[in-house]
Amino acid sequence: MKKWRIYTGLALLWLCALGTRAQYDPSLTHYWMLQPQYNPAAAGTTEYLRVIGAYSAQMSGYDNAPATMYAGVDLPMFFVNPRHGLGLSFLNDEIGLFSHKRFSLQYAYRFKLFGGQLGFGVQGDMLNETFDGSKVDLEESEDDVFATSEVNGSKIDAAFGLWYDHKNWYVGLSSQHLTAPTVKMGEKNQIKVERSYYFTAGYNIQLRNPLLSIHPTAFATYDGTEYKAIVSARLEYNNDTKQLFAGGSYSPEHSAALFVGGRFHGVVLSYSYEAYTSGVGLEHGAHEVVLSYQHKLDLYKKGKNRHKSVRWL
Repeated sequence: MKKWRIYTGLALLWLCALGTRAQYDPSLTHYWMLQPQYNPAAAGTTEYLRVIGAYSAQMSGYDNAPATMYAGVDLPMFFVNPRHGLGLSFLNDEIGLFSHKRFSLQYAYRFKLFGGQLGFGVQGDMLNETFDGSKVDLEESEDDVFATSEVNGSKIDAAFGLWYDHKNWYVGLSSQHLTAPTVKMGEKNQIKVERSYYFTAGYNIQLRNPLLSIHPTAFATYDGTEYKAIVSARLEYNNDTKQLFAGGSYSPEHSAALFVGGRFHGVVLSYSYEAYTSGVGLEHGAHEVVLSYQHKLDLYKKGKNRHKSVRWL
């Protein structure tokens, strides 16, 4: 009975995590602030050096609940040509006794097209998967279903993306895990990572009041089996270096979220709460915090290849 409870508990934890996430990669509420996380072509699309960190604690109230940490930096390569962009990021995603880590290096190139800019990006990844079997309390110590010590494995991966932005809108398409790797963990365990596809888009609506604007965005992902979509909208107040924003998002058959934040002299802080509309319920949602800093690079050459992203970050 003890072993049965262990197996059932681990299975339920995985089912809950997969039910709230739907796929291998975590989808964060602030996806519109974290575009390089999903599309390498979004790296270096502005004239800013951007540093950003995000933390998401999901299924609040449960032990060993999923938690995601993301850190990234990107910038245009002014020392070569502002058409080039570079990005570097780290993702740590934990679900119970499992830990998924990804180290990524991104390169993007863009050029003028139809009054906007089209860019493509490539990404190299190092995936690392870990299972801490030392924390599994099995009745039979020789049971080989689960590892009894920490096991891990690594694999090289890749991603590709396209990004087009115009004066008031943008759209992006990308694919993560192009190699669809199978990561071996020890001698008897492995994790199969499915290839996934992403779509994102956004639009800026300037109101009559020049200090106010509305920003609807959309996000969708598909891994060949599971599909997830999110639609969001936020109202922004901009006054010189100061900014306040608030909004919400909805994912059909999944969740609804509210977020609020602001920017002061290049520092952005935002908080969101995502309530699941199915599965674990509204009270066991996800808390997410994003902190970023952006600094305008004065080396940008005025008039030549000048481009302003429709995204405020």
